[in-house]
Amino acid sequence: MDMSEVAPHPIIVGKPALIVIDIQAGTFVEKKTRAIPHMPDYAERMLASRQAIDLARSTDIPVIFIQEVHRPDLVDFGRELDGSETVHCLEDNPETEIAIEQTGFRPTDYLIKKRRYSAFFGTDFEILLRGLRVQTLLLCGGLTNVCVHYTFVDGHQSDYFCRVIEDCVAGSSERAHEGALEAMEYLQTGARRSLSEVLAAMSSYAEHGSR
Repeated sequence: MDMSEVAPHPIIVGKPALIVIDIQAGTFVEKKTRAIPHMPDYAERMLASRQAIDLARSTDIPVIFIQEVHRPDLVDFGRELDGSETVHCLEDNPETEIAIEQTGFRPTDYLIKKRRYSAFFGTDFEILLRGLRVQTLLLCGGLTNVCVHYTFVDGHQSDYFCRVIEDCVAGSSERAHEGALEAMEYLQTGARRSLSEVLAAMSSYAEHGSR
């Protein structure tokens, strides 16, 4: 069989969940330098995620917030500081908190705190997904080339259908952002989706349910 002729799956297969990755308060603080590099229009792309969050709430699609957080004594950073990033997301820093105003985060929302890049690594994320009977992960947030990409890969390897909302993710640079999107599309044809496509799929899911 010529796999290039295989049609991609629908955007939503089974029950979806919206996964909001690391949209934290520091994103929206003006700074000359950052511990983690951001591509231009990073904050604007994070703000665009609010459209997906609001529609998910109104259509009973679970919203799961992911928060990177590290202990102040740096004991859980591991090799994370060996590259381009410096110390970030410490527990005692207010900028580490979820960006409540921008995302509409509620105290009753699902929240997964992680010490490393992937939302699956060392957390109860997959237990939550199983409990919710989720099959499709709709990903937004940052960084495209780090936490979004690695969460996507682990989701892919765990047999979830993974979709990345390309208008609502941003990387450490435009080049890294685009490269990560290409890598995710390589793993699952049709993984890259526009916000408008995902919003339409969410609305259709709410109207017709799983098919």
